[in-house]
Amino acid sequence: MVIVESNDEWNGFKKIFNKESSILLPVQCDESKHPIDSKLCLLYIKFLGSLEEYILPFRHSDAVNLNTDYIKELQTDKDVYTYDKKKLLHFVGLENICDLQMKSYLETNQPLIIEDSITTTHEYFYRTHYKKSNLNCIIPILKHLEASRIIVDRIKLGALAGNKHTETTFKTYNFDVLENLQKIESNGLQTTDGMVYSEYNPYTATGRPSNRFGGMNFAALNKKDGSRKKFVSRHGKDGMLVEMDYDAYHLRLIADVIDYQFPKGSVHQHMAKLYGVDYNEAKGLSFQYLYGHIPDDVLRANPFFAKVQTYIDKVWKEYKSNNFILSYIYNKRLYKKNLSDMSKNKVFNYLIQLMETESNMSMLTELIPKLKGYKSKLVLYSYDSFLFDFHMEDGLEFIRMVKGIIERDGKYPVKVAKGSNYHEMKDITRNFE
Repeated sequence: MVIVESNDEWNGFKKIFNKESSILLPVQCDESKHPIDSKLCLLYIKFLGSLEEYILPFRHSDAVNLNTDYIKELQTDKDVYTYDKKKLLHFVGLENICDLQMKSYLETNQPLIIEDSITTTHEYFYRTHYKKSNLNCIIPILKHLEASRIIVDRIKLGALAGNKHTETTFKTYNFDVLENLQKIESNGLQTTDGMVYSEYNPYTATGRPSNRFGGMNFAALNKKDGSRKKFVSRHGKDGMLVEMDYDAYHLRLIADVIDYQFPKGSVHQHMAKLYGVDYNEAKGLSFQYLYGHIPDDVLRANPFFAKVQTYIDKVWKEYKSNNFILSYIYNKRLYKKNLSDMSKNKVFNYLIQLMETESNMSMLTELIPKLKGYKSKLVLYSYDSFLFDFHMEDGLEFIRMVKGIIERDGKYPVKVAKGSNYHEMKDITRNFE
């Protein structure tokens, strides 16, 4: 094991880094903080050819630390493997990172667990000095080496997972999904108490990312108790929050799959006519039927749900005979062996959530690169809505551009709202009709 502490050692390391594939694990200074809100303590690297190990110290008390500008020089054409690509990208701007947790997850539908990889020394410091910041900078380097070796053994198991059926899906999830989520995380959300950061977890049973950090569930911020009021624009008087929220998103997504053509206008109004009820009641009934039992009288009178039921039956048959089902967009496999207590409707609900997630990721892959050069930022993605911290200088043309991409040329219409804070949002959809 080599601790790189001089220019000569750094140059020697770079030569190997450019020749061999490697496993790279970051250790941030403060484990209690979000990676974007902490600094890089050190990097552990294990080369897969020579099996040599290196530690690059940047802020550790045990070492002669390297200049942090060296981080920008970390570039290679070889594959770099890691446990948490989003976390690594917050520190190092490499373009060819492979997330072995994602590779394992696509095969097992479960995340790799490394929480128990820390040493007893780590546990002692975290338990007895939890009020102090940057503890990883004083925990002995050799203990970080020990923990890193445990993680390497875990992710080697992840590397063994996967096969030709998941290879294409892995490439999409590894680059599009993880990098889209990392870019949103890095933007942060301004509050009246300062900047906060969300952390998306794509390794859920359904594949729909959860989003929690620091005791806050960003995916389920309460709309009624005023807790959203603290979220404001970072641009002060020159900014505002703008939210775009899909209308009847799941119904429209399913309509694509079953080849049902909704008429122009409100989906819920269309369904209200079929049910013979008002708009609000129709909205509730549609979601009740979509996620639960569809009564026989609805099947006879409603051609949309008749097609939905046929699709549900087809999916269930495939699930039982093939022992897996495929997501509609990225062909992700949900394996029967990895799921328990499944029913016909539960399988369908999993597919809906996957369809929603992959549709959003496909859209974000187009949208996020086009946000470069603007002061406005995408700060939160929550299932069927997208929150922007909008700067006035970007103008209404920016909102129209973003709206067009999110709607995919009107295929999935959104409602638009603005506000000085996230609690007091005013609908402005008509301004863009």
